[in-house]
Amino acid sequence: MTEPQNQRAGFAAIIGAPNAGKSTLVNRLTGTKVSIVTQKVQTTRFPVRGIAMEGDAQIVLVDTPGIFTPRRRLDRAMVASAWGGADDADVVVHLIDAASHIAAEGKEGQAADRRSAEDTETIIAALKAAGKQVILALNKIDGMRRDTLLALSHAMFETGVYSEVYMISALSGDGVDDLKQRLARSMPEGPWLYPEDQSADVPMRVLAAEITREKVYLRVHEELPYSAAVETTSFEDKADGSARIEQTIYVERESQRPIVLGKGGQTLKWIGQKSREELIELLDRPVHLFLTVKVDPKWQDSRALYAQFGLDYDV
Repeated sequence: MTEPQNQRAGFAAIIGAPNAGKSTLVNRLTGTKVSIVTQKVQTTRFPVRGIAMEGDAQIVLVDTPGIFTPRRRLDRAMVASAWGGADDADVVVHLIDAASHIAAEGKEGQAADRRSAEDTETIIAALKAAGKQVILALNKIDGMRRDTLLALSHAMFETGVYSEVYMISALSGDGVDDLKQRLARSMPEGPWLYPEDQSADVPMRVLAAEITREKVYLRVHEELPYSAAVETTSFEDKADGSARIEQTIYVERESQRPIVLGKGGQTLKWIGQKSREELIELLDRPVHLFLTVKVDPKWQDSRALYAQFGLDYDV
């Protein structure tokens, strides 16, 4: 263990539009699965803190929800949480999906690319208004031409909100070590905030709920938009060393219940099995997982769920 007088520790916030690759980057920097990663935009609903070690520095990563134009109460709470995470950090990284951003400017761009570019503009405008300078990280650079990337990087620097740029692929790890070393240098001197072997500061009940929610989306992402939430209603340590976990999957409409259950309960069984396998690996002990599906049209207005994720209900 490093001598305490050489230790550095602090917070690094990663902000960006939904689907920029923030969770993948946090998982890559910590070397473990801290944030859930799915093909759905907006899967991170609360700031997950991953803990990355680099030499004598401990970097506490605040993986913020994607910043976008909010439409509903839940959206407002998520965006407020993202900016809150950035305000409290020692260093901020603005992650941009480079490939999507370039596509948005051309004819081949999809609606999702254009939305992502608009969200990026929103973030730049907010950074300008706050007089903030942050680190720019251009992500998903795999297979992109160097001149295209340099042109994008130049255009971004013209905005005046970036101090430097890193070109990375969170998926392959390309360029991520350089960014990690830079974050380590930004950490203030001081004792580590967490034990050396800890990789996340997420209450286990919340992480368990997020793991199950990831499986729900992996299985039914086409049929189910963002109308599902998972709450861990009971987490019990049994005398034999195993964990007994009860969770409720909330959907907004009666018609969505059979989607999650599947024919003869097969879909729910698959979700439970995959979630249990991952929880066993994470907790390193046997897990008994019990899932129920409930219809609650107002789950997005449930104070308890907001509290579980550390979000502010009254934003």
